Amino acid sequence: MRITGALINAVAIVLGGGIGLMLKGKISEKSAQTVIRALGLCVCVIGAYRAIYGDVVLLIVSMALGAFTGELLKIDDGLRRFGIWMQSKFSKGDNGSSFAEGFVTATLLFCVGAMAVLGSIDSGLKNDQSIIISKSIIDAVSAMLFASSLGFGVLFSAIPVLLYQGGIELFAGGLQHILTESLIIQISAVGGVMLLGIGFNLVMEAKIRVANFLPGFLFAVLYYFLLLR
Repeated sequence: MRITGALINAVAIVLGGGIGLMLKGKISEKSAQTVIRALGLCVCVIGAYRAIYGDVVLLIVSMALGAFTGELLKIDDGLRRFGIWMQSKFSKGDNGSSFAEGFVTATLLFCVGAMAVLGSIDSGLKNDQSIIISKSIIDAVSAMLFASSLGFGVLFSAIPVLLYQGGIELFAGGLQHILTESLIIQISAVGGVMLLGIGFNLVMEAKIRVANFLPGFLFAVLYYFLLLR
C-alpha cells in the first residue's frame, strides 16, 4: 500500500511554508495583510463557486446540524489547543495564538475540497498523481503566503493533510463505490460554504469557528444516502 500523493502534497506544503518563513519580516505588516485579504477574497470566490452546485436543502440541513454538533464537541477549541501545544513543543518564534491560527486556517483550507478527495482516490487506485500535483502546487503557493504572515503553524498543517489524504489513498478501493461523482459534488458544496467562512475570517477577521462546521460533511453524506440517492 502507498500514500504517494499525500506525501507529495505534505512535502509541497512544508517547502512552500518554509519559503514563506524566510520571507517573514521582510514584508511589511501592511503588505502582508493586503496579501492575506487578497487570498481571502479568492477563497470566498472558490467557496461560492463550489457551494452553488449543491442541493440547497442539503446545504442548510448539513451546515445547521454540523455547526450544532461541532459546537457541542468544541472541535475548533480542540484544534486550537492542539496548535498551541505543538507551538510549545516545536516553535518558540511565534506566539501561541498566531501559531494556532496558522495551523487551523491552513489545515482547513488544504483539507476542505474535492481535489483532496478525488486526487487521493486517483493516486490510490491508479497511481495517478496529476490532480494531487496540481493541488500541491496551489497548496505550496498558499502555504508560502500564509506562512509569511501567520508563521510556523502553517507548516504543521502538512500533518493532518498527510493523515487525511493518506487515509483516503489507503482505502481508495472501498471508497470509490461510496464516493460517487454526485456525492462528491454535494460534499464539495458543503466544503464551499466552509471555505466562505475561512475567506470571511481572512478578509474581515470575522472569527467564524469554521472547524466546528466539519461534522457537516457527515450529515451531508447521511442526507444524500437517505433522501437524494
